[in-house]
Parts: sequence; C-alpha cells; structure tokens
Amino acid sequence: MAMTDTSRSTKSTVSGIDALRWPDIANLPQSPVRAAIAKRLFRHAAAKLPMRVVEPGGQWSGGGTHDDPVMRLVRPEAFFHRVGATGTIGFGEAYMAGDWTAHDLAGVLSAFASNMKDMIPPALHKLRNAVLSVQPHSGDNTIENARDNIHQHYDLSNELFTLFLDESMTYSSAVFAGDPEHSSESLVDAQRRKIDRLLDSAGVTHGTHLLEIGTGWGELAMRAARRGAHVTTLTISTEQAELAQRRINEAGLADRVTVKLQDYREATGRFDAVVSIEMIEAVGAQYWNTYFETIDRLLAPGGRVGLQAILQEDYTVLATKDTYTWIRKYIFPGGQLASVEAIERTLAGHTSLKVADRFSFGRHYAETLRRWRNTFDERSAEIDALGFDETFRRMWSLYLAYSEAGFRTGYLDVQQFTLTKP
Repeated sequence: MAMTDTSRSTKSTVSGIDALRWPDIANLPQSPVRAAIAKRLFRHAAAKLPMRVVEPGGQWSGGGTHDDPVMRLVRPEAFFHRVGATGTIGFGEAYMAGDWTAHDLAGVLSAFASNMKDMIPPALHKLRNAVLSVQPHSGDNTIENARDNIHQHYDLSNELFTLFLDESMTYSSAVFAGDPEHSSESLVDAQRRKIDRLLDSAGVTHGTHLLEIGTGWGELAMRAARRGAHVTTLTISTEQAELAQRRINEAGLADRVTVKLQDYREATGRFDAVVSIEMIEAVGAQYWNTYFETIDRLLAPGGRVGLQAILQEDYTVLATKDTYTWIRKYIFPGGQLASVEAIERTLAGHTSLKVADRFSFGRHYAETLRRWRNTFDERSAEIDALGFDETFRRMWSLYLAYSEAGFRTGYLDVQQFTLTKP
C-alpha cells in the first residue's frame, strides 16, 4: 500500500521459499491494524460471492453453497497480513506462498471477477489512490525499459513455452469452430484459424508487403509468407527472435520473411498492411498514441491493419491505469489493457485510421487459457527440470487461471479490429 502502518509494521520470514529469488514472498509483512481491516473487508466481500471460504478448523464462510467453488485459507493470518499490506498484490503473493489454495482455481477467481465492482463498499472506492501503490516509473515503456519488461516474460525460456503451447507456438487467443467450451477441435487448428482470419481482414495476399509488430515465435509470419506475402516482423525478445528465425529457416521461408530485433518505434518503410496480435497490451497507456501513430506512418494510403487486443471496460482503464497490480509486478511489467473507447479515442485524435470492423471472441480466450493451464499443471515435473521452482509454478498457474476467469465472466474481452487508411 502507499501508506504503511509504520508504528507496528514488521516482517517475518516464511520457510521453504527462496528469499533471494522471491523476497516479497519469503518475507511476511506484519501489520495488525491493516490485517484486521483486510479481514473485515474480505469477509464482507466473500459473503456476496458464489463461493465458500474454508479455514483450517473447518469453519466456512462466503455466499456459496456446497456446489460452489471452495477457497481454502491454509494460513489465514498470513493471508490477511499480506492483503492488508499490499491489497490485490498481497492476494496474489499469498497464493504464491501457499497461504491459500483452491482445487478449482479458475472457479474461485471467476467468483471474484463476476462481482468485482460490488465487492468493496462504494464509500471506499474513492480511497483507491490513497491505499493502493502507484506503478513505479521504472516500468514505463521507454525503448530501453520496454526491452527489460519484455525480457522478464518472453525471455524466461523458449523451452518453458514449448511445454504448454501447441505446436504452432502461438501465445494468444485461438478462434474455435462453434462453441469453444464444447469444442473437440485441436488448439493448433483453432490458432491457425485465428491467424488466417486476421490476415484476411488485413487483405494479406500474394505480393503484399506486410509488417508484423510482435513476432511471437513466427507462426503468423510463416502463414503470411505461404500466401506469397513479403513479411517484415519485429520483436524485442531475443529468445523469440532466435526461435522464430530457426522455424522460418526450417520451413524454407527465409527469402520471404525478415525478422528484426527492433522496437516498433524505430521501424521505417512503407507497407501495404500491418498486423499486430496482442502487442498493444505491452505498449503502456502513455505510449498508445505513439503506437498507433507509428502504424499510421508506416501504412501506405489505402492499406489495412489487423489488430488483436485484450480489452476491459473503459471505467476500469481509467480507474486502474496508474495502479501497481500483481500482474504488473510479476507477469507483465509496464503492461496496460485498453478498452474499445480508449482505442477509438486514440485513433480519432492521433491518426487517419478508421475502424472498419470489430470481432469479439472472449469466450474463445477462456477455453484457450483453460487448455494452456491444464497442460502447464500436468507438466510440472518438466517445468521443475528447467530450473523453475514451486513458487514460480504457483505464480503462473494463478496468472493463467486469473486470465481465464476474466474472459469466462466477461470482465475481459478480446477483439480483432480491422482498420483502414484513406
């Protein structure tokens, strides 16, 4: 929190956690006043949620029945001290530490996500800025900082991503045929359908000069090249660039795809089409203007843009844009989700680009994430063998389940935008 209970705040060390690697998990904050307030607020909120909270003695609370998901407080006092000290960051850190757990993790988080606005009494909403920490400027996505931020997530290990992604190595939402929750379709086929839809929307065909902002591991660039396009693809992840180039070479497409280790702001040239899949989330709100101005600058008149973006409500964008969150601290430093309104405001105020079409498919992302998380959890021994510890695995399981819950409940959405340039 921004303010601390300095007169009575101390820390104790949690055994079994690597204090050098995870200092804020190993060191348990002790702030009795804040812990007491957190306990009262949490129980008030839980009473409204379709879930049960079970404590070590067997007593349970919450607004759910026996059919609803269960959140188990393993170490209640530690949980409330963490939440009292750092709010939602502490909630995530408590899971990483094992202070609470859940058999149906996505179900518990869905209960929170579906009632996000109603959990905290309205009178306390105005205290957000006084209570929650502000995102540090070290996370701002300057050209130099952006490389460090991307390195913390995408350069963890190509082998790690290989363990839970499908063979296309696509790390974004798929588009399934029909109802995603009951689809027997393979993830790789659904991912390629997503890519093809975006390429179609951008008008990518034989002879198209295409710019991709955010290479990933090269699947879109290769599919565009197989259409006969000439592709320039940009990434600032050294690990992604290396594997993408290897895959492109092995596919015999090196003469049609150029992989550049380059920030989008440094790009030059003129392109018939631009595509970017779930890249805007890593741009940072203060650079949305620059991101879309750059696309406008690089796109030829009459060109088209295919953009895939994770979205949230505009109210949430405005309320949380400066808040330091668990996701920003541990998963995506400097990240910020946009809203439809924020994108439209930016386009109207800073570019000549127009929205020609929008396609929403949030439930498809929930299914994509469910499959990733199941595979991730099933392959825990192989993840351990790569040098990642239990705290890391709990962190990533929470991240994947948290994201799944957001899309499952509609708190988050994902859309493909087709933009045109007069």
